Amino acid sequence: MEKTINEVFKKRTKTYGDRLAVEKKRNGVWESATWNQYYDRASAVGLALYQLGVEKGDRIAILSENCLEWVYTDMGALGIGAVVVPVYTTLVAEEVRYLAENSGAKVLFVENREQLDKAMEFVDELDSLAKIICFDEAALTGHDAVISFSKLIKMGREKQAEHPDLFSDLSDGVTPEDLATIVYTSGTTGIPKGAMITHKNIMAVIDALDRIKPRFGYDSDQTVPFLPLSHVFERVAGHFYGMYVGLTASYAESLDTFAQDVKEKRPTVVLAVPRVCEKVYQRILSQVQEQPPWKQKIFNWGHAVGTEISALREQKKPIPTFLSLKFKIAYKMIFKNLADALGGRVRWMTASGAPTSRDIVLFFNAAGITVIEGYGMTETCAPATMSILDDYKIGTVGKPLPGVDVQIAEDGEILVKGDNVFAGYWKMPEETRNSFDQYGYFMSGDIGKFDEDGFLMVTDRKKDLIITSGGKNVAPQKIEGVFKFDPLFAHFLVVGDRRKFLSALVNINLEQAERIAQQEGIVYKEPMDLLDNKEFLAIIDEHVAEKNKQLARYETIKKYRIIKQEFSQESGDLTPSLKMKKNVIFEKYNHLIEEMYAE
Repeated sequence: MEKTINEVFKKRTKTYGDRLAVEKKRNGVWESATWNQYYDRASAVGLALYQLGVEKGDRIAILSENCLEWVYTDMGALGIGAVVVPVYTTLVAEEVRYLAENSGAKVLFVENREQLDKAMEFVDELDSLAKIICFDEAALTGHDAVISFSKLIKMGREKQAEHPDLFSDLSDGVTPEDLATIVYTSGTTGIPKGAMITHKNIMAVIDALDRIKPRFGYDSDQTVPFLPLSHVFERVAGHFYGMYVGLTASYAESLDTFAQDVKEKRPTVVLAVPRVCEKVYQRILSQVQEQPPWKQKIFNWGHAVGTEISALREQKKPIPTFLSLKFKIAYKMIFKNLADALGGRVRWMTASGAPTSRDIVLFFNAAGITVIEGYGMTETCAPATMSILDDYKIGTVGKPLPGVDVQIAEDGEILVKGDNVFAGYWKMPEETRNSFDQYGYFMSGDIGKFDEDGFLMVTDRKKDLIITSGGKNVAPQKIEGVFKFDPLFAHFLVVGDRRKFLSALVNINLEQAERIAQQEGIVYKEPMDLLDNKEFLAIIDEHVAEKNKQLARYETIKKYRIIKQEFSQESGDLTPSLKMKKNVIFEKYNHLIEEMYAE
């Protein structure tokens, strides 16, 4: 097996040559590259960086949405031994500056004028930053440090002509222990920490995924990636593992066009996070509620049949003939629509990174789309555990990947050891030391346990566990999952540490709110008006009371407050991977929390 991702890139190019490797939809048109073109353009980027003085171990940063220039830059920089620092485009200029300065990036790649404007705020203040490369030539300014991507490619081509074997030689000089990337954690608390990931870490994950049987990926597979390459999951499990397998990646134009892009390209595998699955499922339930009662009855019947079938498959039990017949009818009437919406060819999709509702997983499984749940983090180079297509248990995150050792500490914390575990935090030796226990296990900060069959269940974050004033230990993720299953709730955040009872901060899904209001004959001008309407607030109370029936008495939500501004990345409430920054939200809305407990 190859030892670095550079070796993988070189060998797959020789294997697949003029076959389509990557493509990206831009302004409604697909731009593409064969494996030979991909390698050639990456080589040009790498050699141009070499010309600019970027040496092995130097850092370059990429501030861009997914595009072909992103992957050319990634593989070109890695090819000369540079370290790539991906940066989320949702970060503000001050945050971008911190990452560029902290990493000591020599070159910063930006997508367009919006991202270039951020860089221009600090370009003259960072001694380490020598050049800014802009993918969009129309966005260029007259600043000496800024050049276009096309000019960079031209520089690289000239170097290729002078030294045809230079890129290959530099690529061969990279070792497994060399740093490949520094990925800054989302920072739900405190300042971002740069996780140092080596080529060895990446290849350990690739090897583990490839050893899972049946194999996850085949060179005939097609993906339509929409998660950002800045996220370690998409980059390692999607981009790098996809390259190892030899599949074709057709990058979606945007999240808004994803549904159309998927129908057009008909992927066989989809990498997604639980929030995406939740939104799809909620949208389907909302649409059903608009249908006549007889159609709703058909949906509910089919849903029940599909759930029963999926549960039997999970337990590896035989399916009775009559139930199988009913399912064929239910599939044609209900589940085929979901499969067709994803192109009709999806074999499996992931829902990794957070717990996913069992009902949602069963629904997708009934459509013939096996939902693969997994667990990992930036520090474990994406997945550390994962379900297998023919061996899974819904509600768990699978078993440890081959070569990954997962243990549970006395206090329930999940501990991880293996070649996939990162090399430490950039310029943070004390943080690095404090992240490992005396036996060399990375301390994840998550609480979990193994069931009797060896499947890992992640129950909560160690710091998020709520202990009520009555001494009850409460896992908020479980409760939040129950409420998020209701399409009326866009976000649901449980509060109650060292308090007498549990309360919540809630975002309401205004589209669903409108549907309910229309069904109930509630008069309103704007959807937001419903959040102050007594009749509608009474309906929300009913929904909360209904969900409380599924919880133990000490887990029930006694009070809640509606947050009218939706939690988002722009408002600073969500991380780029769409996880809630609980500490930020608690601090921002502390007055509402205190109000609930003062009454």
